[in-house]
Amino acid sequence: MSPPLPPLASLKNKTILQVVPEMATGGVERTTLEVASAIVEAGGRALVFSAGGRLVLELDAIGAQHVFGEANSKSPWTVFVSNVSKLAQIIEQEKVDLVHARSRAPGWSAFLAARRTKTPFVTTYHGIYNAKSGLKRWYNSVMARGDLVIANSGYTRDHVLAEHKINPDKVEVIYRGVDIEAFDPHVVSNKRREELASQWGVPLACPRPRAILPARLTAWKGQKVMLEALGHLRRSGIEIDCLMVGDPQGRDAYRAELSQDIHRYGLEGQVHLVGHCNDMPAAFSLADFAVTPSTEPEAFGRTAAEAQAMGLPVIASNLGGARETVEDGVTGFLSPAGDGKALADCMGRLVALSPKEKVKMGAAGAARVRARFTTRALQFATVSLYQRLLEPEK
Repeated sequence: MSPPLPPLASLKNKTILQVVPEMATGGVERTTLEVASAIVEAGGRALVFSAGGRLVLELDAIGAQHVFGEANSKSPWTVFVSNVSKLAQIIEQEKVDLVHARSRAPGWSAFLAARRTKTPFVTTYHGIYNAKSGLKRWYNSVMARGDLVIANSGYTRDHVLAEHKINPDKVEVIYRGVDIEAFDPHVVSNKRREELASQWGVPLACPRPRAILPARLTAWKGQKVMLEALGHLRRSGIEIDCLMVGDPQGRDAYRAELSQDIHRYGLEGQVHLVGHCNDMPAAFSLADFAVTPSTEPEAFGRTAAEAQAMGLPVIASNLGGARETVEDGVTGFLSPAGDGKALADCMGRLVALSPKEKVKMGAAGAARVRARFTTRALQFATVSLYQRLLEPEK
């Protein structure tokens, strides 16, 4: 167990404006909410400029203030003219002390408004923005133009430095946070587990080992690789139940392809496409281990960290931020990306472990998350970064 962090640095009489496309759902939005909560706790005012969404009510509940605007627009006029004027007006009227941008299009608006008003400017590089042209590289570069730049993993920091050639002293790693109070197996009641299993039409206690793949249904998240791996295992006499938890987000054709693969590999009744889930701690509690088989690098790998917080061993692709969240052979296994046979071998190794070895691996993962990847650590590091920029003499 890691020692508790000291109290948050003081932001008394400071107003921080975060700029994000919308406050709907997702990791960027959740981090915005967590940081807004920390700003309020530290004695500051937390403003969020976005196009709105379901999390606005949660902003209100923690004492933050939402300002509606077309932050999700990619129209050049909106990005480079109208939103710049609107944000500059907000900065001056609300006496904003620092602007924090979390996405590229509204990031340009925030950057230009901050420079116009001579306001300190921070960015968070939440993802790996690929650039296939000079224009795209310039567009991405706004996320490296902060007075300080937050990278959500060491992998992301390396990408920022390689892509934008900025001063390494400007880039600080602050890992995405896991809410360890929510993602704690001891707080998930049997009632929550039973309700979710009933909703999904799966047995509460599965006679086979059960894996969970928590990711929206899109090709690069690796669902097809997982199905190929399960097919390999089935042919070798090993059957594993699998919960694929994630919204297709309109990708109905891709979901249909997954259903076809389930039939082709003979996995009916073994693989369950259950859709979106509002209770991921309960979802993880229905599984014995988690798999995150992405075929492209994750900037951090939040779901792998959440699964480990719940005491599950995790098998992740050996690329990107997963190399930091999963310790190979200790908290789970790293498998070559896109290789169904290799993934099958990793799952075979995992299910062959003794119950004691599985518990040890899960406990190691939970300890790693609590030591390095908590929401509280993210809040503490972000507030400290704000204070250093606002009061450098301290």
